[in-house]
Order: sequence, then structure tokens, then C-alpha cells
Amino acid sequence: MAAQTNWKLDPAHSELLFKVKHLMITNVKGEFRSFDAQVVTNGSGFDGAKVSLTIDPASIFTNNADRDTHLRSADFFDTDTHAEMTFESTEMKKQDEDTYLVRGLLTMKGVSKEVEFEAELGGVTKDPYGNEKAGFSLSGKLNRTDWGLNWNAALETGGVLVSEEVRLMAEVQLVREQQD
Repeated sequence: MAAQTNWKLDPAHSELLFKVKHLMITNVKGEFRSFDAQVVTNGSGFDGAKVSLTIDPASIFTNNADRDTHLRSADFFDTDTHAEMTFESTEMKKQDEDTYLVRGLLTMKGVSKEVEFEAELGGVTKDPYGNEKAGFSLSGKLNRTDWGLNWNAALETGGVLVSEEVRLMAEVQLVREQQD
């Protein structure tokens, strides 16, 4: 049986971003500033790894305090009632040399739905302190209304104020935990 390896998030070198179309003409970007992830592998690679992610939705930042307050309200993330979002992988499957498909359950506002992301392995190396690190770039999209984030406003010119589609991007650096 292959040895299990635990990897933890390096928050100083990781980011979790999103983009949403605004007024149907431009994208507004934001980020979650507080999140944590663990990855457990069996063997030498990431094929078949288990990924767990926890996000504090109150840590949302869009560079606009009024918008951030609205996003924390019951119209969107309802952070007073739902203090955590989670993702638990059901599959991490190698697609080619550097690309993986990561599928799993995203839970937001008490609703769990399957999502999938593409994860590109940037590489595995040692940092100047001797720690083994792995880097991934992730991307995917979801429909926010699937989780009850339904608020919107119709525009006089047609269309809506905020798109239902949300594009997600992450840059993640993992640190291999020392084996005892």
C-alpha cells in the first residue's frame, strides 16, 4: 500500500478569486481572504488525491465596502447564518502531464452541489527552507443561483445587473507535512 502524504495550504502564497459580469459589459473581481485547504495523496502523485477546502465567506473583498457588506447579507452569502463554505472532492483525476480534473461537493448557504475545476500543476519543488511545495492554478465556473444567491436587478436597457455565472480562479501553494 502506498504511503499517505498530507499537504496543507500555504496561505501567504495562495489566493482564491472570482469574477462576475456587472451591467453585462464588464467583470467585477473579488476574493476570499480567509480560506484553508488540505490535500491527501496516496503514492507519489496527485492522481486520486482527496481535497478539502474551507472558506470564510465573511472574508469577501471586492475593493468596495458597501458591496462587500451587501455580499455578506442574506441577499447573497448570509454570513451571519452561514459562517462557512466547504468543498470536498469526490475525484481528482489526471487528464494529461500537468492537468487534473477535480470534482466534488461545494456547500454554500446549506446547499451542496457538485462542481468541477481544472487544476494545472505548476510543479513540485523545495523552498529555500527545505520544505517541499506543490503549486496549482485552478479554474472553473458555477451558477450562483444553484446555491440560493438569487439577488439581482433588471436593467432598463435589458439584461440584469449581475450575471448568474461566476468564474472562479485560484493560485494554490501546498506544503508537504513532515512525516514522523
